[in-house]
Amino acid sequence: MTIGNLELSILWPAFLAGLLVLATHVPLGQQVLNRGIVFIDLAIAQVAGLGVTAADAFGFEPEGWRVQVAAVSAALIGALLLTWTEKKWPEVQEALIGVLFVVAACIELLILANNPHGGEHLKDLLVGQILWVSVKNLIPVAGLYAAVLLLWFTLRARLGRAGFYLLFALVVTQSVQLVGIYLVFASLIVPALAAKRFSERRRLGVGYAVGLVGYVAGLVASSLFDMPTGAVIVVSLLAAFVGAVIISLAIPAGSRAATGAA
Repeated sequence: MTIGNLELSILWPAFLAGLLVLATHVPLGQQVLNRGIVFIDLAIAQVAGLGVTAADAFGFEPEGWRVQVAAVSAALIGALLLTWTEKKWPEVQEALIGVLFVVAACIELLILANNPHGGEHLKDLLVGQILWVSVKNLIPVAGLYAAVLLLWFTLRARLGRAGFYLLFALVVTQSVQLVGIYLVFASLIVPALAAKRFSERRRLGVGYAVGLVGYVAGLVASSLFDMPTGAVIVVSLLAAFVGAVIISLAIPAGSRAATGAA
């Protein structure tokens, strides 16, 4: 089915993938912003990507279970490491997150140095291939995300530092393979930043709204103008962020505070 240049058979699975990513990334992103560890998603995503790259170097099938095990294992090791560093050196946690990201990225580049398809592989990890996802492949991801959301909204106060990092690692590992590192970062941070200007009561809803508008606009625009989908969605998320900021400025500060206290 086509409307102009819109291939709905392709856009529909991509839209579902975007919804799944937003479902977990909006609440987790707000927690990341509150903790002041903004670049944790980039670091964990890069470590997960390193696991995928290493598995590929060993000749494992890209869609096979061994690659998934390698990606999840790498991300969990990274998460446990960051849990330990936050406990030992909380004052430099953000810097340590940045070091982890750079080291993981450099090791990945070294692995890909002699790979004739290394550039293409790296591009896929960074910008993703959201248009190539299938509904069938989204089913296990939806199950995982549903379990994570259930734990998050029912046991968040009991999860602690380690629980947060482990859930975060599981989610980001899957999201990187769906939409790429850049879009994972944008999905976590941009809606959270947009919602920050609103009352606490409204933040989750505002975050989801900004993410939804960004993904829909990005998918439609990339299809109409034949541009890279992941990059267009990131720009669209920024545009949705600007719109949310403008709306927040139109709401009197007193009204926002009153709404939050209600």
